[in-house]
Amino acid sequence: MGTDAPEARLRTVDYSLFYGSFRALRDITIDIHENSITAIIGPSGCGKSTFLRSFNRMNELIPGVTVTGKVLLDGEDIFHQNVVALRRRVGMVFQRPNPFPKSIFDNVSYGPRIHGIRDRGTLAAIVERSLRDAAIWEEVKDDLQKSALALSGGQQQRLCIARALAVEPEVILMDEPASALDPVATMRIEELMQSLKQKYTIVIVTHNMQQAARVSDYTAFMMTDEERAGNLVEFGATKKIFTTPADRRTEDYISGRFG
Repeated sequence: MGTDAPEARLRTVDYSLFYGSFRALRDITIDIHENSITAIIGPSGCGKSTFLRSFNRMNELIPGVTVTGKVLLDGEDIFHQNVVALRRRVGMVFQRPNPFPKSIFDNVSYGPRIHGIRDRGTLAAIVERSLRDAAIWEEVKDDLQKSALALSGGQQQRLCIARALAVEPEVILMDEPASALDPVATMRIEELMQSLKQKYTIVIVTHNMQQAARVSDYTAFMMTDEERAGNLVEFGATKKIFTTPADRRTEDYISGRFG
């Protein structure tokens, strides 16, 4: 990147991840810039989601996982930080909407309550702000006690985004957030990402090349090597990656020759 590139909010340096003796990620070094959308693309099984989950240490929930190298948030190694505090700063939205079997209000207020906020008025303000930021307030404002499970798939995903926003993260990780949705709901999620990047740093895993081209500012292309370890082939501004990639493998993948 040139000297005018935005500051890196997240950074990995020679980062590798192992499941037992198997190396799943190999020596990945990348800068994720703040107030931008970074798309991680690549064929199935190349470690995209594993890499994404590294940023909030979700992989530690899997027995036998070890890592080498560094993952930095604002220059500080995340493996030296309190994991609960880290996951407050780095929120996660999963591939399939996963609302709790609670009311809309209780879904969004869950995180703030966990962090000690009890005042109903304060919680109500957080719920409204989060639902507005997730572009779903107007649809649910008169029905906040309704079960979240009664919402449509696209509404459930925006509710899950609101739930992530309620604890005021700095980074939002999205693992194929629209893959289970219809085209109209997908468009709503993509529009939402564009507005959210004004406040947040967003990292998204997607199998959809058109989606990556539409929504992201930067793109990281990953592949597996001969030992099946995921590694970073190329990273750069999305426009450059999709029009004049530096690596032939990137061009072959984007043009549909494999993957």
